[in-house]
Amino acid sequence: MANIKSAKKRVLVTETKTERNKSIKSKVKTSIKKVDAAIAANDKAAAAEALKGATTEIEKALTKGVYHKNTAARKVSRLSKAVNKLD
Repeated sequence: MANIKSAKKRVLVTETKTERNKSIKSKVKTSIKKVDAAIAANDKAAAAEALKGATTEIEKALTKGVYHKNTAARKVSRLSKAVNKLD
């Protein structure tokens, strides 16, 4: 552990932010898994609905600084492409 007061505070702040980021990333991963499950089940309506939710979660993560804008765009693009391939 650090000896300087400001360094101790930085450690605590970093732990807090890490937990927050983990939580947000977990939500995004869960929403992506829901889309993938709907795609695997070949259910276009459910996949489209799950895609809407996943896109929202990814956008929230983007605005909170958890993901870079290109990473968020890539994730949304890949999911949209997969859902649009369903017949």
